[in-house]
Amino acid sequence: MSCILSGYPPTVKDRILKSLRRCRDAKLHKRYLIIVNLLHGWDAYDTAERLSVHNTTVYRVAKRFRELGEAGLLDGREDNGQVKLDERFLGRLDKMVRSTPQKYGWPRPTWTRELLVETLARETGVRIHPATMSRALALIKARRGRPRPTVSCPWPEKKKKRRLGAIRQLLGGLPRREAVFYEDEVDVHLNPKIGLDWMGYRQQKEVNTPGKNVKRYLAGALNVRTGLLLWVEAERKNSLLFILLLHELCRFNPKATVIHLMLDNY
Repeated sequence: MSCILSGYPPTVKDRILKSLRRCRDAKLHKRYLIIVNLLHGWDAYDTAERLSVHNTTVYRVAKRFRELGEAGLLDGREDNGQVKLDERFLGRLDKMVRSTPQKYGWPRPTWTRELLVETLARETGVRIHPATMSRALALIKARRGRPRPTVSCPWPEKKKKRRLGAIRQLLGGLPRREAVFYEDEVDVHLNPKIGLDWMGYRQQKEVNTPGKNVKRYLAGALNVRTGLLLWVEAERKNSLLFILLLHELCRFNPKATVIHLMLDNY
């Protein structure tokens, strides 16, 4: 295949080489290299292979060079108007990502790209494409993950403070032969937890599971003084699990005259 850039005087090649040496932008540097190779007589396919680009990229760069000269190598998007992903826009996006959609009047608890686009369009008047939103999220180093579920305290603040005060008073005046434990139960799911993952193109990963989810139930008690944790296991979470824990506490504290247990919603 013949060279797609021919007939240019040596001065053009010298000027392009001079601009190439001064160029610090990686993408512009690649476009300069394409033109240099073509001016040296390489065809489009050989140039594409040498520079690890597609041959259509070589044709497109050559076409712009023939039409506009060296100015055609610059990023044409610079003339598209005001830059949308400016510092102000990215700052609002970062603040929004660190908050929740509910703070902005939406009912759902997590963000999507489309919801961020709509909210920012309402807040700033700037609307971008969801694909551009992906680039903006990368610029602020946001990550896609699974939020950690939490439970807020259902009690009024005054009631909560009174109860915490009663606990501190008990702990502060506790006789030596009395023991205090914090007690709770937990469900252990033996099925593996499957979260977000990255996969290859057209790949569907699989995770082996035992089929029907198998659970185990634990009840534990933390000694406030020593930090020792006692626990028992059962196949069901019922009164028998709690009674097993009481037997364990009595076995480990034979000299205690009183054992105080702080349970859920004490």
